Amino acid sequence: MVLPEGDKVYITEKTPFYAVEDIRFLLGKPPETVLISEEEFQEKLEEYITKLDSNIKEEEKSEETFFENLLEGSDSPVVQKLNSIFLRAIRANVSDIHFEPFVDKVSVRFRLDGVLHEVDQLPLAAYPQVVSRIKVIAKLNVAEKRLPQDGRIRVKIGNKEIDMRVSTLPTVFGERIVIRLLDKSNKILTLEELGFDKEDLEKYRRIIKKPHGLVLITGPTGSGKSTTLYASLLELKTPRKNIITIEDPVEYQITGISQIQVNPQINLTFANGLRSILRQDPDIIMVGEIRDLETAEIAIHASMTGHMVLSTLHTNDAPSAVARLVDMGVEPFLIASSLEGVIAQRLVRRVCEHCKQPRKATEAEIKQIEAKGNYKVEGDIYVYEGKGCEHCLNTGYKGRIAIYEIMEVDEELKTLISKNVETNVLRKKAMEKGMRTLVQDGIDKVLKGITTLEEVLQVAQV
Repeated sequence: MVLPEGDKVYITEKTPFYAVEDIRFLLGKPPETVLISEEEFQEKLEEYITKLDSNIKEEEKSEETFFENLLEGSDSPVVQKLNSIFLRAIRANVSDIHFEPFVDKVSVRFRLDGVLHEVDQLPLAAYPQVVSRIKVIAKLNVAEKRLPQDGRIRVKIGNKEIDMRVSTLPTVFGERIVIRLLDKSNKILTLEELGFDKEDLEKYRRIIKKPHGLVLITGPTGSGKSTTLYASLLELKTPRKNIITIEDPVEYQITGISQIQVNPQINLTFANGLRSILRQDPDIIMVGEIRDLETAEIAIHASMTGHMVLSTLHTNDAPSAVARLVDMGVEPFLIASSLEGVIAQRLVRRVCEHCKQPRKATEAEIKQIEAKGNYKVEGDIYVYEGKGCEHCLNTGYKGRIAIYEIMEVDEELKTLISKNVETNVLRKKAMEKGMRTLVQDGIDKVLKGITTLEEVLQVAQV
C-alpha cells in the first residue's frame, strides 16, 4: 500500500518494506515517506483516483478512446457479475440497464423494446462495490456520493464496440444508476426500413428534398427521432452537398458528413454551434434539438436564406409543433415562411414473428378501430398477437417499428399559421389535405399484422 504525491510517498503500517525499496530504485533516491492511518490512506487513494484525469480538457475527454474489454475481465466477483449483466444486455439488444437500490435489495432491470423487465437482483451489501466499479470505468468521482454524475464507458465484446452512457442519481437507499447502450456496429436504417407507409414515404421524401426550409421531427424522448434524422441524412447525402450537424450526443458517425458535439462547458451550445455552421457554407444542417428561442430563430433564419434545416422538437403531434414555436417566442409569420413539414412519430412494439397467431377481432376492438382510426369495417377482420416464446422473452413482442403523422405545409396551411390559428383548426385542415394521424397509421399496421391495437392506443395516448 503505497501512494505517491509529488516527492512524498504515503504509507501505512501494513506497507511492506520492499515496496518502498522499489520506489527508491525507480527514483534513484530515497523517497520522503509519510506514515498515515488506514482510514486516511483510503481517503487519499479515492482523491488520487479522482484527480488522475482532472487535467484533461473536457473536449478531449469526450473524444478519448477508452475500452474495457468484457472478455478480459478480472477474477473479482463484482467485475465478473457486472460483465455478465453487460453481456446479457448486449446480446439481448437492450437499450438501457437500470440498477435500482431499495430497502432490502437492488433490482437490475433491462429496457427491451421500450419496456422494463426485471432480470436480476443484487444483495445490498455488495452494491457499493458495484457502484464503485462502474464509476471507475466511467471515469466518475468515486468519492462523490451526494451529487448526480454523468459519464461514459466504451466496451468491446469480440469485435463489437458498445458506447455506454452512465448516469448516477443519489437516492435514500443508495445511488441509482442507469446505463444507455449504443451499439456502434449497428448500421443506420434507411427510410424504407423505418416503417413509412408508401404514400407517407413519398410525401416525406418530397419534403426533405426541397432546396431550403425547416423540417421538424417531433415526439417524446425515446420515440426514434434521431433514427429518422440519420436515415434522412443518408437519403440526402451526395458528394455535391455540404452537410453539417450539431448534436447532443453524436450517436452515429456518418462518412461524408461533418458532425459537431455540443459541449456547454466550453460554451459550444446548439445556438453558438449553429452560428458557426452558417459560416461554413452548408447546404443541409441538422440540429439535434430546438430547445430555446435563440436556437429556433437561428434555425429559421438559416432555412429562409437557402439552407435545408432538419431538427427535432418535443410535441405530442405534428400540428402542435407550430404552437410550441410560438410559445418559445417565434413570430407566426416567420414560422409560416420557413416551415415545410412536421413529422410526429412514436415507436410501437412488433408482434413476435416466431409466435404470432391470428384471431378474429372482438366487437369492442372493431368499435375502437372505427372510432379512433376513422376506418369503416366491413365483415370480419383479423388481428395478430404473440403467444410468447424464447425468442421474445415470453413478451409476445420483438423489435419495434415507428408510426408516423406527416403534415406537409402548403400555401393554405402557411396562411393559417401566419394568422396564428388554434392547433385544432390547423389539425382539421391538415387532415382534410390527407394527413393521417398517428393512430390511423398505427391501426393500419394493426390490420397488417405488424403490431397490436393495445400497443397503438397505449403509445399514441388516445
